[in-house]
Amino acid sequence: MVLGAASVAAAVSTYSVAPGVRLNVRSGPGTSYSITRTLPADTKVPIFCQTPGTSVSGYYGTSNIWDNIDNGEFVSDAYVNTGSDGYVADRCA
Repeated sequence: MVLGAASVAAAVSTYSVAPGVRLNVRSGPGTSYSITRTLPADTKVPIFCQTPGTSVSGYYGTSNIWDNIDNGEFVSDAYVNTGSDGYVADRCA
């Protein structure tokens, strides 16, 4: 059986960004990557996969986990309320 795009999209969970935070989205998993855009406060983001990168201290503690929220777009997990200090999605390939 082949899963269609709708089935795959339904499997992706969304998570809230820390309250009141306008979060920088970067082109890779670290603070040395360029900022591609800034999310408005009180946004929810999908997490397609996660990967280690630059360690960041944020609203939810310090983490080196980066969340892939779109093709070539990453945010620090330290600002995303996943309810975990660890990985909540598959590692990015």
